[in-house]
Amino acid sequence: MRFQGTLDIAAPRERVWAFVTDPKAVSACAPDVQSIEVLEPSHFKLVVRAGVGPIRATFNLDVVFTELTPPARAKVRARGQAPGSAVEMTNTLELSEGTPGRTTMAWSSDVNVSGMIAQMGARLMQGTADKMTQQVFACIQSTLEAAEP
Repeated sequence: MRFQGTLDIAAPRERVWAFVTDPKAVSACAPDVQSIEVLEPSHFKLVVRAGVGPIRATFNLDVVFTELTPPARAKVRARGQAPGSAVEMTNTLELSEGTPGRTTMAWSSDVNVSGMIAQMGARLMQGTADKMTQQVFACIQSTLEAAEP
């Protein structure tokens, strides 16, 4: 599955960059994060509960920033497993300065889910994943716009 979008954020690019490259800050915007362990600034582990409808599982994710070009571009790869299911995700963020004090974030997310969750919830998975992705980016935008400059 592929998702993409663009956000216009009322915050300077450096502040947006600092937020989106901070694992603890970004994970606060992800639904159902059970725990986060930062191993080093570009590598962390997440435990996330996810699923489709009544089919839910707890995924242990290994997350790595595979590309960091401050303050313009970041690429993140997440791989993880839950009993009977697996997920692999690659997210790319590109930040550009808009009008003064504003940042344009172009993002894309490629997600591959396999196993029981994919088989049982195939019909609902695209809509559920799209909804979750939209929630994460809406949270990032609202958190940054509410923050003090």
